[in-house]
Amino acid sequence: MLKRFVLPLLGATVLLAGCATGDEWATWKSNSAHFASGDHLAFSVRNREGESPRVTRQDVGAARSQGWWGHPVTVSQEQIIER
Repeated sequence: MLKRFVLPLLGATVLLAGCATGDEWATWKSNSAHFASGDHLAFSVRNREGESPRVTRQDVGAARSQGWWGHPVTVSQEQIIER
């Protein structure tokens, strides 16, 4: 019974471990959670890699005040959405 759950879990862990770079693992290990806050999670879900970023002034303020980590999303002042 134990093998039924352990082997798939071990396999999934190995697959997921291969998806991150050494720098990404170091960043994740230095933080107690994957996201700094719910705002950080919502921003990351809304802004997938390879897509044009959607950034509001509220996002910029939240990132500063909540200490978001990970790869920075850079946009020019003209690209920041007013909301």
